[in-house]
Amino acid sequence: MDGAVSPPQSAMSQSELDRITDDLVMQFKTVFDPEIPVDIYELGLIYKVDINDEGFVDLEMTLTAPGCPVAGEMPGWVEAAARKVKGVTGAKVNLVFDPPWTPARMSDEAKLELNML
Repeated sequence: MDGAVSPPQSAMSQSELDRITDDLVMQFKTVFDPEIPVDIYELGLIYKVDINDEGFVDLEMTLTAPGCPVAGEMPGWVEAAARKVKGVTGAKVNLVFDPPWTPARMSDEAKLELNML
């Protein structure tokens, strides 16, 4: 034995993790900022998604502006969307404003939709 420690093995297979990730993206694309006709995923508002072995999803997201009128509601919309995914046992959104959101975070699809290309 060489004394090396093996990393812990995840209880979730890579294929299951990939499927949940893809399904989460599809659900995030159903949540829209009411003032902008583009979904939160394409706007680049989702900063980080962690899925633990039990299927709980921790998210970091931001808003287009700290004073966004739906700041109190949007995290709940995103949590509800995440919970619709098979295999997700719960979800928690943490709003962050560092780094601040800028239009550079938007996908090309979002820029095209908003005539910014």
